[in-house]
Amino acid sequence: MTDVDNGVLHTLFHSDQGGHEQVVLCQDRASGLKAVIALHNTALGPALGGTRFYPYASEEEAVADALNLARGMSYKNAMAGLDHGGGKAVIIGDPERDRTEELLLAYGRFVASLGGRYVTACDVGTYVADMDVVARECRWTTGRSPENGGAGDSSVLTAFGVFQGMRASARHLWGDASLHGRKVGVAGVGKVGHHLVQHLRDEGAEVVITDVREESVRRILDKHPTGVTAVADTEALIRVEGLDIYAPCALGGALNDDTVPVLTAKVVCGAANNQLAHPGVEKDLADRGILYAPDYVVNAGGVIQVADELHGFDFDRCKAKAAKIFDTTLAIFARAKEDGIPPAAAADRIAEQRMHEAAAVRGR
Repeated sequence: MTDVDNGVLHTLFHSDQGGHEQVVLCQDRASGLKAVIALHNTALGPALGGTRFYPYASEEEAVADALNLARGMSYKNAMAGLDHGGGKAVIIGDPERDRTEELLLAYGRFVASLGGRYVTACDVGTYVADMDVVARECRWTTGRSPENGGAGDSSVLTAFGVFQGMRASARHLWGDASLHGRKVGVAGVGKVGHHLVQHLRDEGAEVVITDVREESVRRILDKHPTGVTAVADTEALIRVEGLDIYAPCALGGALNDDTVPVLTAKVVCGAANNQLAHPGVEKDLADRGILYAPDYVVNAGGVIQVADELHGFDFDRCKAKAAKIFDTTLAIFARAKEDGIPPAAAADRIAEQRMHEAAAVRGR
């Protein structure tokens, strides 16, 4: 057995980050599809989570990402009050080069083979149009276009939920939920980030942005000629003087041993999944007096939307549910203070309690 196999299997069966119910490795040589589907916990119901299309450096990295993302979805769905467990899929490849109709159809057949244990949707590198293709082979697909019976772009409510998390953080830390006059740094202004910038500007916040794609930055600056400035990269953004809130909205691992010591912001609240690079980072943030709004709590607006699509989508109903992220975030901060633990640990406890109670009801 190779070192790669040992690493993956150890994570799955022996580490605190494991405990997954099922991991499916998918390959279709005709289309070039290589994918991983991970189901973490289905105590609350069928696993629900998006499909990430990304050029991973190795298969091991892809499996590790799928495991981490699926676990995060269990906690996210539990905290969002959804009757869904956690799952995630990753497609290995460059979406700009490797995305084809044949590949997406093949992927849809693999999801369908799980018989409803996993419901998929969009994530980094996949879009509504992709889900329309996947749905041709798999009825357990959400995030489809309105023309095909879906809810459309879930990034709208993801951004709205993050905005509510920011407002709750401001209320907890400064006694006022308004973000007017606050300086907010947004790292990643793509699908979710550009909607978040709009909410912040409507509120009267000063926004500093960065993105690896120059065209994404230019789009924001053209739309907001005042009140928004750009910096070269995330390294510069986290060091911006007078920053009140830092919003990581790209890939995970943004909060690590290198970035936390130099953060100038008093609050971290963003849309990216798995922002904490490793266990213990949440304590490092707390030790520096930085309030962390758990990522899987505040970025749940999108999953609320795609879950609703399964029952006949209603945007106003979804937005009302996403607005409750404000109250949920405040409750987590209160629990953290009561238990003397960081907010991330408090959120985990609440989510684990809900999953445990659901499993007990089902006799699992």
